[in-house]
Amino acid sequence: MPSAFSRLLPDAVPAAARRVAALVRETRIVPSAGLTARVGGDVYLKLENEQITGSFKLRGAANVLATLSPDVRARGVVASSAGNHGLGVAYAARHFGVTATIFVPSGAPLVKRQGIVALGATIDSSQPHYDAAMDAAKAHAAANGATFINPCLGDMLLAGQGTVALEILAALPGLGALVLSVGGGGLLGGCASYVRRAAPHVHIVGVQSVNTAAMAKSVAAKRVVPIENLPTLADGLAGQIDEDALDIGLNALDDIVTVTEDEIAAAIAWLATHHAIRAEGAGAVGVAAVLAGRLPALSTPAAVVVSGGNIDSARFDEIRGRYPA
Repeated sequence: MPSAFSRLLPDAVPAAARRVAALVRETRIVPSAGLTARVGGDVYLKLENEQITGSFKLRGAANVLATLSPDVRARGVVASSAGNHGLGVAYAARHFGVTATIFVPSGAPLVKRQGIVALGATIDSSQPHYDAAMDAAKAHAAANGATFINPCLGDMLLAGQGTVALEILAALPGLGALVLSVGGGGLLGGCASYVRRAAPHVHIVGVQSVNTAAMAKSVAAKRVVPIENLPTLADGLAGQIDEDALDIGLNALDDIVTVTEDEIAAAIAWLATHHAIRAEGAGAVGVAAVLAGRLPALSTPAAVVVSGGNIDSARFDEIRGRYPA
């Protein structure tokens, strides 16, 4: 059986872009003078924090819902999420008239939980962490005959996430490097499946928090390495990975680096001050890696994906207060 990474057909990402065009915003790509000065070559920010639901996750969710048959939709969908995938599924489910139930960890940011409810989905926040929420979601889907929409895997989900790279390459055909936040591998897998075919010279770099480094540790060991469920600003990158996600990492990454929680917080504040951008922790890790000097030989022009902006206001204000620019 083909691997999770190699299974996508060459036209899967362009087909997804056409399929979700009415549901998804083509987000801005803006130059960053501050990051350009640090790297010594042009660096751009892909602003998925400006996506309709506040993150790139809407792209994959919309593509999955769009490709479900009417009888499958009628039985409803279930998802597990740190929050952003749940928002994407809830938004797409509302569009297609589908019942959605979203399982999130009890500590998921309030802005994400409230957003899911506002979109009409049922939310379950009774589980203590991300992996427990996934287990509960899968059990609920099986018990109720509903479709479980994995937050990081599945051909149609990956194809939808890959539309981020499609837009970047259309705007920056001479792209040298693509810097992506990495959790379970959905954004990485979708983008890399397209980039490897359309622009194989592009250097693909993943970034994680040291507290969510399941992919970094597993890629280094070439086997799945379990991690602790530690608190993190990058809640969207939390959780374990499995063999399919590791396959994505091994095939998609040219490099992967980690940043500290303090470096993530500093990047959130830096983006707010220098770009008037509201980024959540998972969305800021790529910028954190550049600011912290983790990517000294970055090929340019480079694009850094700011993958999401759903951060609670109190947390955002507290971080800005601690890191005045």
